[in-house]
Amino acid sequence: MGLGQEGEAKARAFLLDQGLSIIATNFHSRFGEIDIVAKSTKTLHFIEVKSTKHEDALGRITPAKMQKIQKTIDYFLYKHAFTCNYQIDAIIVTKNGLEWLQNISY
Repeated sequence: MGLGQEGEAKARAFLLDQGLSIIATNFHSRFGEIDIVAKSTKTLHFIEVKSTKHEDALGRITPAKMQKIQKTIDYFLYKHAFTCNYQIDAIIVTKNGLEWLQNISY
């Protein structure tokens, strides 16, 4: 299992421990990919997972990447007819642990 796959597995386990349900993983559209789609009580969470051996993982989520994520979210919501609140989150997985950054934006 590669670093990215291992990080996504840790992120899924973490989210389940937090009480969220996993709706989809590695959702693809022609615009991009969402690593994890999870649902809390009232909110859909579109989660970008970054696994790294370095500390600047969040810096790799650029404005261009956020635009691709937003277009993919729009497609996901259209395809699945969801009409609930949503947010974009990031989970950073490092050798020191995991950090969940909720409701990120540029």
